[in-house]
Amino acid sequence: MELNSASIEAIVKQVLASVNGVDSAAAPAAKGVPATARVAMLTKLEHFDIKEYPIPALGDDDILVRVEGCGVCGTDAHEFKRDPFSLIPVALGHEGTGEIVKMGKNVKVDSAGKPLKVGDKVVTCMIFKDNPDITMFDLNKQNVGGADVYGLLPDDDVHLNGWFADYIVVRGGSTVFNVSDLDLDSRILIEPCAVLIHAVERAKTTGILRFNSRVVVQGCGPIGLICIAVLRTMGIENIVAVDGEDKRLEFAKLMGANASVNFKNHKGIEALTEGVKDAFGGYLADFAFQCTGSPVGHANIYKFIRNGGGLCELGFFINGGDATINPHFDICSKEITTVGSWVYTLRDYATTFDFLKRAKGIGLPLEKLITHKFPLEQINEALETNLKMEGLKIAIVNR
Repeated sequence: MELNSASIEAIVKQVLASVNGVDSAAAPAAKGVPATARVAMLTKLEHFDIKEYPIPALGDDDILVRVEGCGVCGTDAHEFKRDPFSLIPVALGHEGTGEIVKMGKNVKVDSAGKPLKVGDKVVTCMIFKDNPDITMFDLNKQNVGGADVYGLLPDDDVHLNGWFADYIVVRGGSTVFNVSDLDLDSRILIEPCAVLIHAVERAKTTGILRFNSRVVVQGCGPIGLICIAVLRTMGIENIVAVDGEDKRLEFAKLMGANASVNFKNHKGIEALTEGVKDAFGGYLADFAFQCTGSPVGHANIYKFIRNGGGLCELGFFINGGDATINPHFDICSKEITTVGSWVYTLRDYATTFDFLKRAKGIGLPLEKLITHKFPLEQINEALETNLKMEGLKIAIVNR
């Protein structure tokens, strides 16, 4: 081989990298990585400041990811408005995805055993604590509620802890998945879709949810709409959507609902129940998904379900208040089987990747859920748009 100045320089760089203990696969990543990164830091109620922090040296088990996009979750909106978790100051954003730009020398594969390299697109799920029940060896033992999540971490000296940023440091002990085979919009939707994969898996444990079930989905925000899409990919076709906004009900039909009921057109629960029955051709639902955070919504949902039917309650990600029901009429005499659902497990996260491919395969336009995209510097406007319910899924996208 003829040696010129360029090839000699390349050889010298490779030798120096090996001497210094740098993973040769990761060495190219340092090129083009800035010294600092911008982070949207929630510094007080209803206000983010764009801060700039040094990008720290990576540990041997760490990954530096350039953020490409992150969805705005209702949890982000709650933290923005009220700080219910007492995290301020905090770097939010947990529905994020991006590209690996640098890796510690010990990082070879993702949490499912898939090879990882610089340039791969990734998402994170949970950060393990010292809890033997949360382990990849038994993925169904606990949901993510027993672990930490990027975007809901107390601030520390790293600062790059949330996906509302230019870069995020994924530390050793975290779960990370290679999702390079999915487009950006699909990757932004992975986390909320995993919530519904988990909910439907919980619903299936009742033994009531079947192909020919009549299913009512109450609440057509992003969670309810994705719920309809998951049900549709399972082959369930008799789905009635309930909401108070006609635009969302029309979108529910795009996601796979075959009928809809606007509760604002019905005065009182009896009239609303008749509206649901009419949408099912004179029948009550076999199964219901309650996707609102409204205690009134929870109290109403029992009325839509037949004797011996089932219910999955997944609308309350935070304490939304008490609901008033009549245990005799709503649960006991009807023998309703009820399951609760909260977030997801690691197995649900992995299943979500296949769901997204299946949804696209049958023509469900999930990407249309993302109605607004804002750059990082407009994050305050993005959160305000979310709170005003002016769109469906709001996202921060780095160009």
